[in-house]
Amino acid sequence: MNEKKFYESHKNFACRTLSEYYLSPGIKCKFDILMDKIGSKHIFSNALDLGCSGNSFLYFFNNSHFKSFFDIALLPLKQYKSREKPWHPFCGDINYLPYRNDSFNFISALDILEHLKNDQRAIAEISRILKKKGIAIITVPHRKKYYSKQDKLIGHYRRYEINQICSLFRKYHLKLVKMFGIYGSLMKISDLQSINPKTIEHRLQSLREQYESSLIFKLIWNIIIKITSNLMKIDAQYHSIKKVMNIGFIFQKI
Repeated sequence: MNEKKFYESHKNFACRTLSEYYLSPGIKCKFDILMDKIGSKHIFSNALDLGCSGNSFLYFFNNSHFKSFFDIALLPLKQYKSREKPWHPFCGDINYLPYRNDSFNFISALDILEHLKNDQRAIAEISRILKKKGIAIITVPHRKKYYSKQDKLIGHYRRYEINQICSLFRKYHLKLVKMFGIYGSLMKISDLQSINPKTIEHRLQSLREQYESSLIFKLIWNIIIKITSNLMKIDAQYHSIKKVMNIGFIFQKI
């Protein structure tokens, strides 16, 4: 099965919606940390989210007006079609991005590089389409020793070491500006999915449907997510950067 078919058939990716931020403590934790690290002062004229799936960070990111959404799977992109908003969804291969040089001053690629066999090619493309002094925000799973059955299940080729990822980006004229933890040890709970992936996918889909259909459930779940995501943020901050499960980087093109 090629990568496109894999992600289109993987319900945990293809069936995600914008509600995922409210449904998943992990996604809320990640997005909140990223928005805090970027801050509200920086305004970007053109922003692109690579591998956005159905729950793009850009949707919740108010620092850019013109937003482009890019993913290998077509289904998740449908929710970004809008006549009222300057949104531009595009389905394609990250190794051959359909954009001109120096097109964007903000690019996000959240937990994407580990899914790519040729990650250097993707980094080269990110550098090519990013304007000088533009910002690229990247998250990746951390530490090779943490690679598990769960990583393999969801299509990870690898986990990264800090020096490895910094060296790769430096090679393509991207300077490290900031580095921070995204997930601590609490994220190990996601390994439970590898025990019975089909059952977990079914339950996740049922959760999405219940959240959308029941107001009472939505109110209760929002409280649970708020508490859990805050615990995850504390967990990420508490751990040494060398021990976190997922790590975030902000790079600037020089």
